[in-house]
Amino acid sequence: MALITVTHPAAERIHELLEKEGKLATHGLRMKVIGGGCSGLRYELAFDDQIAEADTEVAVDGVRLIVDDKSALYLIGTTLDFVDTLQESGFKMENPNASSTCGCGESFGA
Repeated sequence: MALITVTHPAAERIHELLEKEGKLATHGLRMKVIGGGCSGLRYELAFDDQIAEADTEVAVDGVRLIVDDKSALYLIGTTLDFVDTLQESGFKMENPNASSTCGCGESFGA
């Protein structure tokens, strides 16, 4: 099972955002799980140019995704997607490790 699967629409959006900020060659998208939110844990996405020894780097469609070891425990098998519809727009995580999620989709329990 892959650590994280990134859909083509998500990779395209990451590429667009990195290019817009002039960081395509130097940064990747850090995907992190931190405490907080109404379900106990929440996702944090940010551009980062630092790769620590304990990080895992995944290259997909010309973009890099960076995950620290602690977050990886909660993210194994997760799919990162990007949706842009009339009802919602943004990155969406489908996490098989989430035993519960909040109504807004911003946090989860494991």
